[in-house]
Amino acid sequence: MSEASAAPSVVLGVPAESRAGERRVAMSPAALGPLIKAGARVIVESGAGAQAGFTDAAFADKGAVIGTRDEVFAADVLLMVRTPDPAHEPTEVDRLKPSHTVVGMAAPFAAPEAVSALAAKGVTLFSLELVPRTTRAQSMDVLSSQANIAGYKAVLLAAEALPKLFPLMTTAAGTIPPAKVLVIGAGVAGLSAIATSRRLGAVVEAYDVRPAVKEEIESLGARFVELPLETGQEGGGSGAYAQQLSEEQLKKQQELLAKTVAKSDVVITTAQVQGAKAPVIVTQEMVAAMAPGSVIVDLAAEQGGNCAATVAGEHTDVGGVNVIGPVNVPSTVPTHSSLMYGKNVANFVQLMLTDGGFNRDVDDDVIRESMVIRDGEVRNNRVREMLGLQAIAEPAPPEPEPEPSAESTEVSS
Repeated sequence: MSEASAAPSVVLGVPAESRAGERRVAMSPAALGPLIKAGARVIVESGAGAQAGFTDAAFADKGAVIGTRDEVFAADVLLMVRTPDPAHEPTEVDRLKPSHTVVGMAAPFAAPEAVSALAAKGVTLFSLELVPRTTRAQSMDVLSSQANIAGYKAVLLAAEALPKLFPLMTTAAGTIPPAKVLVIGAGVAGLSAIATSRRLGAVVEAYDVRPAVKEEIESLGARFVELPLETGQEGGGSGAYAQQLSEEQLKKQQELLAKTVAKSDVVITTAQVQGAKAPVIVTQEMVAAMAPGSVIVDLAAEQGGNCAATVAGEHTDVGGVNVIGPVNVPSTVPTHSSLMYGKNVANFVQLMLTDGGFNRDVDDDVIRESMVIRDGEVRNNRVREMLGLQAIAEPAPPEPEPEPSAESTEVSS
């Protein structure tokens, strides 16, 4: 067999991230194996993994080719953490060609204009935030893997800022009581924050609009804060996200939570509604009622914040209360964030790899639901609506199999 005929039919490119403050990389050496075994050729930009602790040699040892940025952007498929946005990476958008398939986090509902710009380049775009939250797709769920890290790091930020110790300590100088931590939102980030706070010895309470998560909260050693709040839907939501509350429900929620917030040393907020501005749960009045030295870490800062006093990327002093609005928290733990993200990406891409080929049209619900652009056409109807485009008709369900006739079911003697 000639060298040309043995060459892989798809090339995957891993560029260094260029978004300010982004230290992650879309692939790790540990995740390369299955992609190369499936017949893909992987080109990693020199230095792409440096900030995450992955050397060029580590990638090369696992079978990747180390190349220049131009060589990476000549690949068929680009694997990225943040997909190009003309507001942040105009030169990267200029590099894109109709032959490109781009896989990464595109924030399509928050930045539909960026999706429109990529569509104008004729590319195919998969947004990993849209991978369905199903059991089968758990190994590709970038939102969960990155939220797990964000919840952990939020507690460390709080512990560093709090002028108290987290654990109970009995010393010769007296007994130091444990810190009181309130976690609002018990999704992946919230549960990680609960577990980390408990490991550090804090007394933890947690609240979520979904009563169904009570058992998960209590299994981690925290107390579930029960509020007599009528959500109008059993469970208060479904899947990984709570349902969006009405203004009346939100106001009632704020009133009921006020006393719990006031007695807490630390409040960590994680509540988000997919594709919408984060709900304001902690009001200015609630912040003012907290003791000086208390800390709020708002993991929803980039989506507007769960706390009325939050400023994204800033520490804000409100009457002695330190309100922290961290941004891109997983990037502050780039090694493990990249390990998890790279595994998610590898599992996702493998669905489209067949004998070294790359099939974007494979019949798979994970692929269909995460495809935002196909050959320059925006395919996601929610994004189309945000861009003022007419909805695309959903494919009709398959016709049911006809019932067998009486003649066909008779058994001859």
